[in-house]
Amino acid sequence: MVCTNFAVGYDSYGENTGGVIKISGKVLCQDCSKGYTEWVNDANHLKGAKVSLTCMDKRSRVMYYRSDETDEEGQFEMSVDKYTYKNKELKTEFCWVRLVSSPHPTCNIFTDFNGGKSGVKLMQPSSIYRDIVTYTMQPFYFTSPMCEKPDDEADDEPEGNNY
Repeated sequence: MVCTNFAVGYDSYGENTGGVIKISGKVLCQDCSKGYTEWVNDANHLKGAKVSLTCMDKRSRVMYYRSDETDEEGQFEMSVDKYTYKNKELKTEFCWVRLVSSPHPTCNIFTDFNGGKSGVKLMQPSSIYRDIVTYTMQPFYFTSPMCEKPDDEADDEPEGNNY
């Protein structure tokens, strides 16, 4: 029991000793003109892309919001105190990471590859060490307008009606 409490930031007397949640990942630009292997494995890093972390409370109200920009390698890393204003604990099961924006003039269309557009819930930590819980996200991707998936609304029209 002491190990479990220690991992989430309490000492043996039940006092809050802090705790840190770390989220890291990468943002890339996909080129849809290539084959699947090149499309996924040869994507370009996006410097300055913005990614956000949003955590809700049990009543679905925003409890915490933070964003970070990627570095030259397209990587982001956010470190968040597990306890927020008025000592409220962030529950990672109510937290999502998602793409916010791309600074690139042509690679700025959101994709949902690995959940970047819709958001990814923090589920399984990649490591837990002392009072640091780390989540490593799968890469998120932007693409160019020529690769954008067309709206599905056109599919709702009955076939054969050309009026």
